Amino acid sequence: MNKIPVILFCALALAVGTASAQLTAPIEGATLPSGNVGASGSGAGVHSPNSPFAPLVPRSDVLPWSMLTEVKTKSVKNRLLPAFPAPVAALNQKTQRIQGFMMPLEPGEKQKHFLISSVPLSCSFCTPGGPESMVEVRSKTPIKYSLEPVVVEGKFAVLNDDPYGLYYRMTDAVAVK
Repeated sequence: MNKIPVILFCALALAVGTASAQLTAPIEGATLPSGNVGASGSGAGVHSPNSPFAPLVPRSDVLPWSMLTEVKTKSVKNRLLPAFPAPVAALNQKTQRIQGFMMPLEPGEKQKHFLISSVPLSCSFCTPGGPESMVEVRSKTPIKYSLEPVVVEGKFAVLNDDPYGLYYRMTDAVAVK
């Protein structure tokens, strides 16, 4: 039987929760408290100023998260699916590099299957953003887990209707410096 890793389930739940929060109209005259989903400085790809980890250092040789997080959602037969802008859709099946924080899906010091995120985990049971701010990675050889950002290169896939709710996947990935 195929099991869904807990972190993927949490990512999907977060995506649905974020999407439903975005569909709710604010009450006239109401203000959102700091740190809410709709508040400035939160959401996909936003590094918390309270994080003990430094944010990603911009690099010109990696795919920018700002590009990947531009995806919108569309409702198709009572389901929310990604609607990728043309520049993101054009990345499909091409070799890309991505920089981010590892989110292991299995126990162990070395990982062959993990998520990479634009922001670090603040809780081992929570995802730091929705599916637009994560890439599923399957590597050729195991990559040592690190709390520091990593860069991986591999075949990048843009997923239009993934059963786990993911938007991006990288296969045959290798760690690069």
